Amino acid sequence: MKRRTFLSNGAASGLLTAVVPAIASSSEGRPAAASGTKVLAISTERAPKPVGPFSQATKANGFIFVAGQTARDPQTGQVIEGDIGLQTERVMENLKAILEAAGSSLDRTLKTTVYLKDMDDFDAMGKVYSRYFPSHPPARATVEVSRLHGGRVEIELVALA
Repeated sequence: MKRRTFLSNGAASGLLTAVVPAIASSSEGRPAAASGTKVLAISTERAPKPVGPFSQATKANGFIFVAGQTARDPQTGQVIEGDIGLQTERVMENLKAILEAAGSSLDRTLKTTVYLKDMDDFDAMGKVYSRYFPSHPPARATVEVSRLHGGRVEIELVALA
């Protein structure tokens, strides 16, 4: 099932309502303001601009949801060349910049999802990743995907505001 179909037919609405009630859809299909909760879009020039119609991150109910970041250089918007180690470092720096713009930091990260183009990069990615979470690393899922929108690795995360 395509993502757009999955979201539009409401299959994800229960999870969305449970996790972030403020973004549960109103009857008009726009974000609802549940109990006066504000949903803020986060943006910084220190991370690459989104390549589609989405925010770098959103902040709501004490959480920050950072969109998947690839190894794009914030200045040029181009994917950096290099091995998985260099690309993972660029991704982590992008995530760090977005969290700082939201008033948070990597040490407040609760959960990450890592998408690898090739699971053979798991150990090399993990070596760089672990430098950014030296103690008490967050929960993490790592999955292999056949196509990424640039580079060999993409990481998304959820952190405390």
